[in-house]
Amino acid sequence: MRFIVPMQAGGASINLYLPEDSNGLGYQNLISMVFRLMAFRDSWMRVGKAQSKASDEAIIPPLHLVLIEEPEVHLHTQVQQVFIRQAYKILRNHDQLGAGSNFVTQMVVSTHSSHIAHECHFDSLRYFRRLPAIENAIPTSCVVNVGEAFGDEQETKRFVTRYLKVTHCDLFFADAAVLIEGPAERILVPHFVNSHAEFDKLAESYITWLEIGGSHAHKLRSLIEKIGLTTLIVTDIDSQDAAGSSAVPVRGANYTTRNHTLKTWWPEIEELDELLDKPEAEKAKDYDAEEFTLRVAYQCPIEIEFKGATTEALAYTLEDAVVVANIELFAALPGTGLIAKFRAAIAESANFAELSMAMKEALKGGGKAEFALDLLEIGNPSDLKPPNYIREGLLWLAEQLDHKQTELGLVSLGQVEVEADAPVEAAA
Repeated sequence: MRFIVPMQAGGASINLYLPEDSNGLGYQNLISMVFRLMAFRDSWMRVGKAQSKASDEAIIPPLHLVLIEEPEVHLHTQVQQVFIRQAYKILRNHDQLGAGSNFVTQMVVSTHSSHIAHECHFDSLRYFRRLPAIENAIPTSCVVNVGEAFGDEQETKRFVTRYLKVTHCDLFFADAAVLIEGPAERILVPHFVNSHAEFDKLAESYITWLEIGGSHAHKLRSLIEKIGLTTLIVTDIDSQDAAGSSAVPVRGANYTTRNHTLKTWWPEIEELDELLDKPEAEKAKDYDAEEFTLRVAYQCPIEIEFKGATTEALAYTLEDAVVVANIELFAALPGTGLIAKFRAAIAESANFAELSMAMKEALKGGGKAEFALDLLEIGNPSDLKPPNYIREGLLWLAEQLDHKQTELGLVSLGQVEVEADAPVEAAA
């Protein structure tokens, strides 16, 4: 077989014919798979040589089952998507097939590619969830029908489907998920993981970061609970006063939260004072039947030294929480935008209450993503400490992944010890 490479020479069109093995490995695999699909279809429908080999009384089976194992190997991401869109059409490209119902084709594809999953409707997806080993038995898996994750909640199903289509589908292939509030969290939280040694376990794991606001995170609840994925939700406390207006957190003022995740998913608390007093150990929700855990992380009170006084600091957003955790750093940190506003607020505020109000005013002007990007330029990344609520959440997630790895009988590549003249055995 040869393929054509058209070219122009002296104003004339010339076709160069190159042998098939001059193609890249991925393109060769694609051509091979397409021809195999065509051959399977023709053999089923008694086309060509298959017709001559079959007896006149041979009955064409009404069901054609085709299994494809990991077609993404060596294929470019866009080609993966094109293949999965076209493969079924190839199997149905026959006069007696098409949209007819007399003969049925079922195509089953096993894959580790989020790009292939992206092209498939949720109703067609089956998720193989690994289960921990019990009493020294080998780990097993159960099959989850993703299409049944939302029941009759069609509006929620449409939202989640569209959201994952717009973002990515690696949720189905991750060790854990982190749901984050906005672009600043999407930039800074992974930066904390990569900059601090205490989060090394997370840096070597497959984490999917989903940027979804606190008002929408709960819509992923059915899917996460169905597939049993260890999840950390990093969200804002979103305090509001009695009139329903956003307000800086204050104790004893009968404030509440407007965060739907905290109110309806976990910890199912609306009163601000109760949220602030919630112990760290109680911010995780154990799903005993599904054998996985979820945890929320939101701004929590910490004690700081500011202008010679020890005070309880209550943050409202990620940005002011970062400042509170790094007061000394921001007091002298050069920069413009929010950095400059925060630097001025620290210098001009007589106490933390004034600083808190000044930071709230500064944040009204926007620029949160630019602020996060500017913080990436700090010379020594480890100088920027994560807010306590994020640190506690990330450490919890690292512990969960380590525990999960042990349950599944897996060994981290970073923990393998090699002895001289001894074979190495490790599970990925």
